[in-house]
Parts: sequence; C-alpha cells; structure tokens
Amino acid sequence: MINGNSNRTSRYPALLLGAALMFVTGMARTGEMDVSPSHVSPSHAAFLENLSAQCGQAFPGRLRVTDDLPGDLPDTDHLLVHFRSCNADEILIPFHAEDNNADAGWDRSRTWFVTVVDQGLELRHDHREADGSESGRTWYGGYSIGQGSASRQDFHSPERTWAARMPVGWRIEIHPGEVYRYGTIANDEFTWMVEFDLSRPVPVAEIPRVWGHDVPPTRIPGPP
Repeated sequence: MINGNSNRTSRYPALLLGAALMFVTGMARTGEMDVSPSHVSPSHAAFLENLSAQCGQAFPGRLRVTDDLPGDLPDTDHLLVHFRSCNADEILIPFHAEDNNADAGWDRSRTWFVTVVDQGLELRHDHREADGSESGRTWYGGYSIGQGSASRQDFHSPERTWAARMPVGWRIEIHPGEVYRYGTIANDEFTWMVEFDLSRPVPVAEIPRVWGHDVPPTRIPGPP
C-alpha cells in the first residue's frame, strides 16, 4: 500500500552531480529485465528491473506534494500510470491525469522515458497535444546523479539548476508491488510529487492510449 510519508527532514544536502559511464545489454520481457551485470552498474540494473516488473500494468495515483505544482498539470487526485513498454535500453511510462477541460475528461499528454545512455540513465518527458503532435515544451530532462539505488534514482537538470542557483531535477522511487513516486526535487527534497499504488492494478484495456502514442518523438528538446 501507499506510504504517505513523503516529507524530507532537511532541505540542505546538495545533490551529487555524477554520472555512470555504463550501458545495459540484453532483452526485456514483460515483468522482467534481462541485463548483463558486466555491462551496467548494479544499482542501475536493479532499478530498471524494478521498473520493468510493472510492465504491461497500470495503477491509480494521487498528488502527494504540491508546493511547486506545474501550471499545466491539473490539480486532481485522479491519476493513472501505465508501464507501457520495456526493453533493454528504454522504458516508456505514460501518465494520465483527470482534466474536465480536456477531451473525454482526461489529460493524456505525458510519457516518461527512462533510457540507458553512456552517462548512466536519462529521464526525458514526452509532451503531446490532443492531436498527437509534440507540444512546444517537450523532451526536457537530465541524466542520473551518481549510482542511485535499486529503489531510487535522481536526475539533474543543468538549466533549472542554473536558473534556481541550487541543485534542481527529478526523482523516481520504485518499490515493486507497493509504490511508485515521481516528482521534481530541489536541494534533495520533493517540490511536487505524484504517488501510485502498485498494489492496486487497474484494467489496462480501460485506459485509452496516450496522445501521440503511435508517432515516435523527434527527441528534440524544447524549453526546460
């Protein structure tokens, strides 16, 4: 079940700005990631395996931290995450939010991409319009910070860090069968965060495809 304890006790520890120079090999299967320990750091491999353990499933969620809620994200407690696709070097995770102003009452514009790169892991955000075209602000993100762990990886945003004059980025936490969390961080603490209950799968057949799902992203970054 979801653990509601999302607070951090300190805003002062700085993020470690490091990156792993390794990559994943092997084949991915639903619910399992086959990787070679000789070609990937153990923590990155274990993290990818934990993400892929949910592949093909969807789960309900809600907002947990809203201090710095993005202006384009509906303020709603009706959320869904769908672990749509997992292979050896990339995992796609669409994120749906109820929105009465959107077609059919849901915003289906977002997909998180977690990709294996020479620098370690990379997090990117694919944003789409309702017609499937790319939004003006899309494909922003950053690289993993250090090795992280099987249950948590932080990603650094150089542009946002420079603008804020403090370490800024994103965090993903994953405990298979229990909870998945995603949000922005500043000085090692969540500034906003969504949380999904991995003990309560919902029928994937009832979830429409994310907008633009049939058109690969150009992978050209928009504004951060």
